[in-house]
Amino acid sequence: MSKNLQDITLALAGVVQAAILVEQVAKTGQVPQDAYKCSIQSVFDLNPATTLDVYGGTARDLRIGLEALRDMLGGQHKHQEATRYALGALHLQKKLSGRRDMLNTIATRISQAASQAEHFSSTHDNVIGNLGQIYSETISTFRFRIQVMGDYNYLQQPRIASQIRALLLAAIRSAMLWRQLGGNRWQLLLQRKALAAEVDKLLRNLPY
Repeated sequence: MSKNLQDITLALAGVVQAAILVEQVAKTGQVPQDAYKCSIQSVFDLNPATTLDVYGGTARDLRIGLEALRDMLGGQHKHQEATRYALGALHLQKKLSGRRDMLNTIATRISQAASQAEHFSSTHDNVIGNLGQIYSETISTFRFRIQVMGDYNYLQQPRIASQIRALLLAAIRSAMLWRQLGGNRWQLLLQRKALAAEVDKLLRNLPY
């Protein structure tokens, strides 16, 4: 159970990290590159051997997500917009799980984007633009949409818009993993202390 809860915590941190990065890029036009690369690359590993493999084999580059998750579980309100994005990603993932046709389309197109990422890099503008387009043409067609707030000057830039959509896709990918591992909303209410303890354990073991 402890191991499973650790995996659930890692996946939830993946959701939160992508949400935090959406907030950052929408407001500042900048993202920490290691965390950004970790979130984007998580989209491409659809058949991981372990949960950590989705995030590069280590929790090191999930630090931002783990620290924000710790704050959220502790009842702090410093990440209100990112919390809204994360909850929106969990909601959209649930909607997406009922659309096998859309899931197949996304999987096929992510496989194509993965080949493109091997040629360029996972965070190359062309790859991010491709991931953003996948999000726009699939998940954005749901009636429910995540409304991203930020600096108008950044939000109007096509490059930033693609980054935001690609990160939202990453959030939903982690939400899917979270659900597959047994994650559910009741845990966020009934197992907050246990999840917070897993977050603390993971953060203590991170290399600096």
